Amino acid sequence: MKSLVAFVDGGSRGNPGTAGYGAHIVDEEGKVLAGLSGPLGVRSNNYAEYAGLIAALDYALSNRFEKVTVFADSELMVRQIRGVYKVRSPNLRRSFQQARALIGQLKAFSIRHIPRARNREADRLANLAMDSQALARRGLKPTSNEGKKISTKGVQKIYPRRATKDDEGPRRG
Repeated sequence: MKSLVAFVDGGSRGNPGTAGYGAHIVDEEGKVLAGLSGPLGVRSNNYAEYAGLIAALDYALSNRFEKVTVFADSELMVRQIRGVYKVRSPNLRRSFQQARALIGQLKAFSIRHIPRARNREADRLANLAMDSQALARRGLKPTSNEGKKISTKGVQKIYPRRATKDDEGPRRG
């Protein structure tokens, strides 16, 4: 089964504020496959976290991956995706439903909460997206990472451990 590991993050400067997402995608051995980043305009931090997850899921499905393991530092999003917390915010409900629909197209999915310190590359990518918006507002042209190799210097590689019953979100039959 073709699988990948995604480290996802989102952030906003102000809540709501200038927002962006990042997703650091690696294969099971830790080889970098992609770095995804995008500006979101003025959004909440939680919206941006979901945008990072959705970007990683879109990447996985577009590239025919069947198994996805996600690491995120947003405890709220992880618990909502797992079904531990209800999605009470009407502003997040659509993002939650979109993520669940994408997850439903995979053969296997798991999501785990990790400390922010272990999610540095996804955080860096999210900050690049927020920075690009700030530059654009000042009439400056942001530089592009398009086609450039993303540095993995200082990125801690996390190899998935065997999943436990508590790690996995709601399972499909």
